[in-house]
Amino acid sequence: MPHQITLEPSGHVFTVEDGETILNAALREGFALPYGCRNGACGSCKGKLLKGEVDYGHYQANALKDEERAQGKALFCRAKPMTDLVLEVREIGAAKDIHIRTLPCRVQKMERRADDVMVLQIKLPANERLQFLAGQYIDFLLKDGRRRSYSIANPPHDDGLLELHIRHLPGGHFSDRVFAEMKEKDILRLEGPLGSFFIREESDKPMIFIAGGTGFAPIKAMLLHAFASGTPRPMVLYWGVRSRKDLYMGDLVATWQQEHPHFNFIPVLSEPRPEDAWLGRTGYVHEAVLADFKDLSGYQVYACGAPALVDAARQGFTGSRGLPEDEFYADSFVNAAASEEA
Repeated sequence: MPHQITLEPSGHVFTVEDGETILNAALREGFALPYGCRNGACGSCKGKLLKGEVDYGHYQANALKDEERAQGKALFCRAKPMTDLVLEVREIGAAKDIHIRTLPCRVQKMERRADDVMVLQIKLPANERLQFLAGQYIDFLLKDGRRRSYSIANPPHDDGLLELHIRHLPGGHFSDRVFAEMKEKDILRLEGPLGSFFIREESDKPMIFIAGGTGFAPIKAMLLHAFASGTPRPMVLYWGVRSRKDLYMGDLVATWQQEHPHFNFIPVLSEPRPEDAWLGRTGYVHEAVLADFKDLSGYQVYACGAPALVDAARQGFTGSRGLPEDEFYADSFVNAAASEEA
């Protein structure tokens, strides 16, 4: 039977149908809740159960730890109500008017920017535009029913084409196709925009952006949007990669630093090669932030990359450095195969 859900502190109320997750029902009813992968792997949709009982569903243990579950927390992308519920969750005003759509698209351009990074330019039908917020992502809907998620790397004001950065994972169901078979003018289907990773523009706090590998893609969109909107907020980007060649748009970011006095760029290499002749920062990218900032209590952090990076950054920043938990925003690039098992 359907169950009534009340959101606190807003007091908003909606109904979840039989077999429906809390997140899907909220999105269907027009309530913008935080979320990322939608399959129990990233933890972005985590909220607190104040009253009632839920079926927690299947999820990955690192997305909802046992102690968090004991504290009454649940992953709303997996949880299904067993009774009426009262939930504590932070709603997102900026996303409420963004509508998720399914559209055909065409591969307009393919550019290999690194050995394992392909930049795709995707064109929508001539009479269509995708309304999105800088930092959100789309899903490609594959013919076998599977999905593959990629962040939009261009800002909304420059939406003639959608730019996606695709890393080749050997054996990857979709990335193998991109690197070996895909060609310009191929037709695909996408669904989007998705996710709650975007700049909270109501704040005036300085922003720290952390990218791991192709986690640079949504942050590129966010920074270009911030530059275009003329925000005076100080911004710094830490981009962590293995070696110099993996900074596949490093020259572009360096020009931003020259053009925008309130923006700083700090690349961090974890495994620099001898031929890199690297004199810059080395090690793990989140540790570079910890070394530079002893107090993060007055900042916002936007992090994107592998789950290990996002988890380490969240724990380090909100622990010893005093970053408020609700000022850490993340998009965790969950491995597709792992998410399909969740």
